[in-house]
Amino acid sequence: MLMNKKIGTVTLFSFDKGEGLSEHTAPFDALAYIIDGKAEIIISKKVYILERGQMITMPANDPHALKALERFKMMLIMVKA
Repeated sequence: MLMNKKIGTVTLFSFDKGEGLSEHTAPFDALAYIIDGKAEIIISKKVYILERGQMITMPANDPHALKALERFKMMLIMVKA
């Protein structure tokens, strides 16, 4: 974790091809910025394919999951507001 404050967190994630995070929810909005690679991100059952340089917002309490389609790195910014 790069930052952990009352107002939010900034975390770096790295996954090998085929790895990911199972479906879950978070109590705050989050922004995922793709640093490298390619991943499938599912938010409320809608599938998004994101690559290096792209970003997506994951609304609070919406179920989401991800799977690395190739080696993948992302920065996750969670805003506690």
